[in-house]
Amino acid sequence: MPEGADVIELKSAGEIDAMAVTGQFVAQTLATLSEEAQPGVDVMQLELHARQLVADRGATSCYWDYAPSFGRGPFRNVICLSVNDAVLHGKPRPYVLRAGDVLSLDFAVSIDGWVADSAVTVIIGDGDPADHALVDSTRRALDAGIAAAVPGGRLGDVSAAIGEVAAASGYRVNLEFGGHGLGRTMHEDPHVPNNGRRGRGMLLRPGLTLALEPWWSRGSDRLTLDADGWTLRSADGSRTAHSEHTIAITEHGPRVLTQRGGRPHTE
Repeated sequence: MPEGADVIELKSAGEIDAMAVTGQFVAQTLATLSEEAQPGVDVMQLELHARQLVADRGATSCYWDYAPSFGRGPFRNVICLSVNDAVLHGKPRPYVLRAGDVLSLDFAVSIDGWVADSAVTVIIGDGDPADHALVDSTRRALDAGIAAAVPGGRLGDVSAAIGEVAAASGYRVNLEFGGHGLGRTMHEDPHVPNNGRRGRGMLLRPGLTLALEPWWSRGSDRLTLDADGWTLRSADGSRTAHSEHTIAITEHGPRVLTQRGGRPHTE
């Protein structure tokens, strides 16, 4: 979702710590819902549980009432749930998960005025080895993008690192939707494409906070839009995957604020 503000705000160490609190709730919620995503579970059960978790934490959903120019808003859900050939902005609807399905969960909230955003793709049951390879490629691309997000580097270094993993794995990259800045709101400048040229783009400085989100399909890099006005699918119906973390660039390197399975840390 590439809409953003005009001014890029660098965050202080204390503000990054506040974003990390939000990030840990986002990470924990995604971990919980990913475990619940089993054969026989209706996708709407995950949406309803996410709503309860948000309410219990006193968080504010970044998706509820979200109405950007590229969607038919308001969204009126608290999590994006994209199944199989759906990859982005999946509007939850009744669907019973089956073994072999691929499910992407994308979740963003604000706590005490600070936002974090993350996504994970899980395979229901054993799944197709080609789908496992697809999901793994987005995770490796995310790791590569994070590793390139160092002070003194360029934004193009991050985009290139992500795109190189996709190319090496044989996947095509769509440049319309990618990562983004965030902090006080879910989408801020800059836009972070999932492919680019090293040494190009804005200078990376400590205090910059970004959501990096490599995504692609096993086939086409083109997208189609569902009748719901939100859900984006691969144009050829091929399976898709999406991985995302919120990170902060610090003097010591990139810090992952939505790390699952542990405290936020510096890579």
